[in-house]
Formats: sequence, structure tokens, C-alpha cells
Amino acid sequence: MIDPLLAASRLASAGLEAQSLRMRVVSENLANAQSTGDAPGADPYARKTVTFKAELDRAVGAASVKVRDIDTDKTPFRVEHDPSSPAADQNGNVKLPNVNALIEMADMREANRSYEANLQVIKQARAMVASVIDLLRT
Repeated sequence: MIDPLLAASRLASAGLEAQSLRMRVVSENLANAQSTGDAPGADPYARKTVTFKAELDRAVGAASVKVRDIDTDKTPFRVEHDPSSPAADQNGNVKLPNVNALIEMADMREANRSYEANLQVIKQARAMVASVIDLLRT
């Protein structure tokens, strides 16, 4: 049987890893929110999404989170009229990424909160282990 405090730490660490990747993807989306294609009429940066899955951690005997896939959002690109842009097509329209900064900021906030919650679980498990060790010393 596995120690429950070790199990909590392992599961929380899987959550940290998943949310860390999610924050990196959201950061990449935000960094490319205004990117255009490198040729007239070319497609710009396409928003990326992260999908999670529950996976059984046999060592712990509980469901853990894993990243299933990093995919490209199929939402259509925004189009703006800007004939002065080097990425403008023959009609003067420029395709812009399908990244909505408000959605990305909400995703970042949610990922950050989940990351912090998992970090607190690890801190609490360590504090409990330290308390048990102190009790055993006395």
C-alpha cells in the first residue's frame, strides 16, 4: 500500500506538470495574437489548445491528469482591411490569428489557480510529513 501523503504529492505533481504546459501554450497564443502570415494572403498563427485526460496511476491507485493533446483551434481567422500590410492579399485584407486575448487571459488565470492549488497540496503534504517525523522523534 502506498503512503497517502506520497500519493497526494504524486497526483498534485501531475497537476502541476499539466497546468505548467497549459500556461506555456496560453503564453504562446498571447505572444502571437497579432502575428500575420509571412506572405500576402498566407495564414497567420493558429491558436493552440490543450486537452487533458484522466489516466490511472497504478503506483498510487488513483486517477491522475495527463495531457492528451495539443491541437490547433479550427476557429476561422479574423480578417481586417489593411492594404499597407506586407501580409495583405490583392484586396488589401489581412488574416489575423484566431486568438482572443480575453479568452487567453481567462485560461491563464484558471491554469494559474489550478497550478497554485496543486502546489498547496504538495506543501501541505510535506508539512504533514514533517509533523509526523517530529512526533516520532519525541
